[in-house]
Amino acid sequence: LATVRRYEQLAFPIRGTMDTLLGHLAAGDPVVVMQNLSLPIYPMWHYAVAIGYDLPDETLILRSGEIERHTMSFSRFDATWARTERWGFVVAEPGTIPAGISARNALEAISAYEEAHGASATLSSWQAFVERYPSNAVGQFALANAFYADQQADEARNTFKRATTLDPTMGAAWLNLGILLLQSDEPDEARAALTQAANLEGDWQARAQQLLDGM
Repeated sequence: LATVRRYEQLAFPIRGTMDTLLGHLAAGDPVVVMQNLSLPIYPMWHYAVAIGYDLPDETLILRSGEIERHTMSFSRFDATWARTERWGFVVAEPGTIPAGISARNALEAISAYEEAHGASATLSSWQAFVERYPSNAVGQFALANAFYADQQADEARNTFKRATTLDPTMGAAWLNLGILLLQSDEPDEARAALTQAANLEGDWQARAQQLLDGM
């Protein structure tokens, strides 16, 4: 996963089911899979890339080691894949989210990319996320931070507002919204946002109260 991110690509973990795996392949997305080719008590870990399948024959096509097109029956593959808890991921360009990726796994992938490359580098990916999952408050919060890192204060402020509307208990969003409102010289709105943050337990609480006292 870290290697993928070093090449400025995103690695999205997939749901560990055969139906999900075949769905990604049908959509044209190769899947990196981890197998255990031996017994659970004496593992032989192996990475391969699933690139296609033959449904009538119930076989999977893999790039495996130096073998460009290695075929394996669904049942045999699933037995080796199950020993790794069916772990796998797909790779995508920043700003895109492959079909079939859950909100949780997309959050994990984009957040990990952000740790490696910074908030502004993930702006297009968070935009794609909120387009796919518009009611996800965490995604809106992350997008707002990316806007701010990209020096788009107005967009950041509006997006923090959406995050607090979706989840009124998100104290960090209230705090950041209050700070931006202070910076844009809107003291009444800032006080209201900071008061919300100060009334919610969490790491943001002390900072919010400090800003309120300063006002």
